[in-house]
Amino acid sequence: MRKFCQTVDLFAMGGGTYGLIEVLWRGYTHWSMALLGGVLFLLIGAGNRLLPEGTPLLIRGLAGAGVITAAEFAAGCILNLGLGLAVWDYSDMPFQLLGQICLPFALLWFPVSGAAIFTEDWLRLRLF
Repeated sequence: MRKFCQTVDLFAMGGGTYGLIEVLWRGYTHWSMALLGGVLFLLIGAGNRLLPEGTPLLIRGLAGAGVITAAEFAAGCILNLGLGLAVWDYSDMPFQLLGQICLPFALLWFPVSGAAIFTEDWLRLRLF
């Protein structure tokens, strides 16, 4: 039960932070982004623990950015293209794919991923 509660706490922190980043960046968010953020925070943390000890932060950050970009593409295909929710549209951005992901934001996920790795580690150490 304790492990479940820790997972729920990390999910909520990741989801809330992701939503807050969106509100600060573009002035609004969608509830689905909090869900995606929670899932991504858990995935980045799990992926970080799966990598061998001593893996450079550059590699960890690139892996996290790749996970975020892939999840954003999958979520965009479902939410935007499939369900027509129009949560975001990168069609006007350079190097975009179906309006769901683009190179500038994929690059931006690298520092966000690095911050998530440090934060998730810190939370696990301090809270759990």
